[in-house]
Amino acid sequence: MEIGVSTASLYPLHIEDAFAKIAELGIRTAEVFANATVEAREPYLSQVCDIRDNNDMQITSFHPFSSPMESVFLFSSYDRRIEEMMTLYEEFFGSMKMLGAKIFVLHGAILSNKCTVGHYLEQFRRLSDIGRRFGVTVAQENVSYCMSGDLEFLRIMKRELGDYARFVLDLKQARRSGKDPFEFIDALGTNIVHCHLSDADSDKDCLPIGKGNFDFSLFTQKLLALGYDGAFIVELYRENYGEFEDLRDSVDALAEIVEKLS
Repeated sequence: MEIGVSTASLYPLHIEDAFAKIAELGIRTAEVFANATVEAREPYLSQVCDIRDNNDMQITSFHPFSSPMESVFLFSSYDRRIEEMMTLYEEFFGSMKMLGAKIFVLHGAILSNKCTVGHYLEQFRRLSDIGRRFGVTVAQENVSYCMSGDLEFLRIMKRELGDYARFVLDLKQARRSGKDPFEFIDALGTNIVHCHLSDADSDKDCLPIGKGNFDFSLFTQKLLALGYDGAFIVELYRENYGEFEDLRDSVDALAEIVEKLS
């Protein structure tokens, strides 16, 4: 199991600087969060790839800044906007192929969107088919303020989409939805292909690993029992930790837990 950090955790550093800092910390696995369209293009792609190669790193996944746009573009009823975002995300899939990233993290439509479930599933299938041409898996993240924050909606996706149904489990978003993260494991099972991890306590829902009271041992045990072979990616907001070394410590804490269970 690969354990790493999302460049989103180092916002507002530019993507190449965030990736370089992760490498400097000795972390060898990362998720790339592009905070601008240009960061999925040259020259930034090559800069990130050079850092990756020079530090023997791997990039597991790609998360676009454009998530808030998905409601009014990808999941709208306006065909030209849908096609525009399909084209943009196809470009991102090409960038992912260069980066070596296999998982594309999708937020989807927000709760206030009038998108029907049928329309949502149709667009998800279409996007997934495009991703597959690039060796990319489009994975739905549970997001508290989106349709995907509803566990029943994710169950519907799993039931109706078959082999297309792939999920990113984000612990802090599960907490913000008022759900126990273990409910997502029970409901989505082997369809979970990627994880965004953070710790929590009774006061804060997003903390470095080991700074809260979440049972990562049981969490890891349950996923391993399902045959989970995706990555554990630490994703924190910048205000939720102190020094960058806290990111490395989070990775080390997770690695120790996984090692004891392996």
